[in-house]
Order: sequence, then structure tokens, then C-alpha cells
Amino acid sequence: MRLFLSYIWMYRRLLLIVLTPLLLLPVPLIIRTKEAECAYVLFVVAVFWLSEALPLSVTAFIPALMFPLFGILPSKAIASTYFKDFHLLLTGVICLATSIEKWNLHKRIALRMVMLVGTNPAWLMLGFMFSTGFLSMWLSNTSTAAMVMPIVEAVAQQIINAEAEVDAMQINSSDGIYNEVFELDENIYEKDTKCDTEKHVNGYSNGTVAVYNNGKCKEVEEHQTETCSQHEKEMPEIQSDSEKRYRNKKDQMMCKAMCLCIAYSSTIGGLTTITGTSTNLIFAEQFQTRYPECTEINFGTWFLLCIPITIILVILSWLWIHWLFLGFNLKEMFKCGKEKTNREIASAKVIMDEYKKLGPVSYQEIMTFILFLLMALLWFTRDPGFIPGWSALFPQYKSYATDSTAALLLGLLFFIVPAYPWKRKSAGKINSFDYAPLITWKEFQACMPWDIGILVGGGFALAEGCEVSGLSQWIGNKMTPLGSLPIWLIVLIACLIVTSVTEVASNPATITIFLPILAPLAEAISVNPLYILIPTTLCTSFAFLLPVANPPNAIVFSYGHLQVMDMVKAGLGINILGVIVVMLCISTWAIPMFSLDVYPSWAPSIATTNSTALVTTAFTSAM
Repeated sequence: MRLFLSYIWMYRRLLLIVLTPLLLLPVPLIIRTKEAECAYVLFVVAVFWLSEALPLSVTAFIPALMFPLFGILPSKAIASTYFKDFHLLLTGVICLATSIEKWNLHKRIALRMVMLVGTNPAWLMLGFMFSTGFLSMWLSNTSTAAMVMPIVEAVAQQIINAEAEVDAMQINSSDGIYNEVFELDENIYEKDTKCDTEKHVNGYSNGTVAVYNNGKCKEVEEHQTETCSQHEKEMPEIQSDSEKRYRNKKDQMMCKAMCLCIAYSSTIGGLTTITGTSTNLIFAEQFQTRYPECTEINFGTWFLLCIPITIILVILSWLWIHWLFLGFNLKEMFKCGKEKTNREIASAKVIMDEYKKLGPVSYQEIMTFILFLLMALLWFTRDPGFIPGWSALFPQYKSYATDSTAALLLGLLFFIVPAYPWKRKSAGKINSFDYAPLITWKEFQACMPWDIGILVGGGFALAEGCEVSGLSQWIGNKMTPLGSLPIWLIVLIACLIVTSVTEVASNPATITIFLPILAPLAEAISVNPLYILIPTTLCTSFAFLLPVANPPNAIVFSYGHLQVMDMVKAGLGINILGVIVVMLCISTWAIPMFSLDVYPSWAPSIATTNSTALVTTAFTSAM
């Protein structure tokens, strides 16, 4: 029996792949409507996405297989949904991300921002959070966490070493015995970070496949005994013991807090921009596809809406994590004009040394930063709303140019602008000019998350099938009784549901499943669709509870400082704070920005919706 169960467990994914379509097959066979057939496809895809029985991008091809067989959409029509404006925007953004990573501009920005806030442990954490959040606005959260964590780990280890030095000095002064003490040697940092390679897959979103940084840098304790070499040979066993790894409980709590700060800020920062995380991009593309006449959602309006959310949530998360792991000593946090502690000196030294290693600002960094500013400027000024944007220069082609147009324009420049514009002297040869662009196609390919592109395409195909088959309208009509509830309660329920589901499912899969359901719901109860879709989209990113819920969570967890319960305790508080801040946003400044209290003209008219509901109800009764 035990052997049989072990085989069942071994082939659980295969069983799920085979049994799910078979067990759900009565739905289309018995009901025999297009809505039921589309629901069957939706259920199969949802189960596979939630369980990850198949790779997410492979599951995304199921609609392309089943919709033509059920007669919902022809193969040519469904194939065209797999490549949208989203993919062009993603291409331009990845060109920028590739150049930033290649020329180490991200490290310079992160270190400079941390240097500005000082070296007090509390403010050091806040500095890392803001720098990580800023980088995550433009890079994927996975890449951001993988880049910043080695720096954070080195700072944490040097802080621990500095405390050990202080203790050794105190022992020397009290006992009158000379002992060599720790030096804040740069070699320690180099040894620590060698085990943390920065190789990772730049999955542009949560839930994607990524190769994480699994080197867990340990503290190397020097022993002043004759058995030093024996201890060094047994280092892996010794380092696995938390009591040997940290000098005291305070050091352990500090490492936990700094790890969680990086994980959460890399996710929160992505909320700020349309391009910051794939859930935002999926929402923008599906929303524009369903409501093509709406021009309210663009890079500028989304940034103005979400920047207060990001700032408030980063500060609240910092206070929550600091209180949970390090206590809340206001006198210590806000001390001014006092002598720096050894911890602060060690932190400052590591950060300064790392910044010096980067050398002077290079030409490549300057050009990357200029192109980055131009891309952001074009996004902001395309159609800001309160003034005419540059898209107004083409009145005869209204709505032709989108954010992807600007992204592609600047993205192409990364392949054109020379990386070495001046002559270079080769060893033993005459001066020669070596033309090479800022990025190459191979470098772009290494960073481009093709799996996310396919996954999002599958979501578009699923949404199109739900619309054509009438399933979206049917779901909306069935949810019409919810209109008797207060709108804030409906939004809160939707936010809590997606926040819970995204802990066990990938963020792109979650938003792809719920958007086709919530949009018809909003139309059925005559509520501005943005009132429900915006907070739901933001809450889809709140995957803070488990290491497997989010790639940044897994990255910081791999360093070995955290336990699952640490992340659960901290993440539960961040989830609650996140939902509260989003509800505050959607109930205050979001209302005048998007006229959420008025049913918009770009949404299906209420009369049409009601008449369609009557027809659908009559059809259902006849069945």
C-alpha cells in the first residue's frame, strides 16, 4: 500500500493532467451550449494554472487547441490573439532592462540611494527598500531582488563582523590578553558574494520559472585554538546551525528583517508603473481590448494613481517589519548628531567599497540613463489628460500611437547607439574602431521572458473565447444580485479573494482568470469597471505569505535566514496593510481621477446590458 501511494504521489501531475479533462467532460456533453463548452475550457486551464501541472506557458496553448474543436473561434482568429500590443511594449521595456543590467546602472542607483539615507540600521533598511522599489518600477521584481540581495547580504555580514570585533576588543581590555580581532576586510565580502551568483532568469513577473540565487552566505568564525583547521573542514555542518551562524538573537532578527524588506519592496515597487509587473500589463491590455474607446488608462495616469500607494505601503511595511523583528525604539531610530556605532561604520564601509568598485560613471551608463529618461518622458507626455500630449500631433490617427510605440522607438535605439564611440587601441595592433551597440540580440534574448509572452497570449485567447461564446455575459448576469451590496463591500470581497488565490497560484494566472469574470460583473451592476478592476489588479500582486508565492520571496528565502513562519507572520500583516491602502486609494483620490462614481460612456450601455440579460434569461429558461 505504501509503495502504491508513493507511485501515486510520483505521478500526481500526470494523473491531474489526465483526470481533470475527463472529470469535467460532462459539462459540455450534458449542457451542450457554447457557454458550457467555453466554461469547460476555462475550468481545465484554471486547474492547470493553479496547480502548475503543466508549465504555465504550455497550458496557455490549450485555448488555441480546444476553441476551434468546440466551434467557438476559428484557428486563425484565436492565433491572432496570442500577439498583442502588450508584447511590443514588453519588448521595448526588456531592451531597457537588458542595458541597465549589462552596464551595472542598477547597482549604482541602489548604492547611491542607500548612501543618501545614512547607515543607521533602521534607515539603512528603508534606504534599501526605496532603492529596490525604484528599480522594480522598471525591471522585473525577480531581477531586482536577485541583484540587490548580494549587496544586502554583504552588509549584514559586515555588521555581524563589526559586532564581533567590538566584543573581542572588550575582552582584550578586560582580561589584559592580546587577541587578534576581526578586520573589516574586503576579502570577506568577496568570499561571501562569490557563492551568490547573479545568474537568474529575468521572468517578467511573479510565478514564472526562475533560477534562483541559492548560495547561502554564512558567517565564517575565526577560532583561536589548535583545532582551527578541523573546524574549517566541518564548516558546512557548523554553518547550518543558527546558533553558530549568528552571534546573538539580535543579529538573526536583523538578517530576517533585511531579507523581507528586499522581497516585499521589490514587489511593491512594481505596482507603480504599467510596465512594473506583468499583472499591470495584462490588465492594461485586456482592458483596452474589452473597452477600446476608453483612453483613461495610460502610463501617466497609472503612475499618478499608484505612486502614493507605493510610498505609503513601503513606509508601512518598513515600520511593520522593523517592529516585528527589531522592536520599535523611536529614540534609537531618530537619533541625530550622535557618534556612529560599529554597525553603522561597517555598513558605510561595505556600501562605499562597493560603490568605489563601480568606478566613475561610464559613457554606457550615461547613455542608458538618457534613453531611460526619454522613454519615461514619452510615456508620461503621450496623453497626460490635463494637457494635450504628443499623440495630439497626429489628430488624423487618434489612438494609433500607444505606450508600446514609445517603448519600441527607444528600444530600437539600444541596438543602434554605439557602446564604444571612440577609437580603442588593441594590444599590439594599431588603433581600430570597434562598433558595438549598447545591447546585442543575444543579450536581449537572454533577458526576454518569452514564457510570459505566451502566458499572456493564452489569457487574451481565453478572454476572447469567453466574450464570443457569451460566457462572460452569462457570468455577469448571474452575479447581478450582488448589486444590492454596497460597492465598497463588493470591491473588498474581490480584493480578498484574489489576494488569497495569488498566494497559491501565479500572479499572471490569477489576474488572467479573474479579469474576464469581474468585468461583466461591473457591467451587470452598472458600476464603472475600473472601480473593481483597478483594486483587484493591484491586490493580485500581494503574494507575501509563502516562499513559493513569489519569485522574490523564494530568492530571499534561499539565503537561509528565514523560516516559513517568519514569512507568514510578516506577510500576513503586509497583505492586510496592502488591501487597506488599496481600498483607501479607490475610495478617495481614484474617484475624481477616473470618475469612478459615474457609469462611463465607453462601457456597454445599461439598456443594452439589461436587454441582453433578458434574452439570456429567457434562453436559459427555455433550456
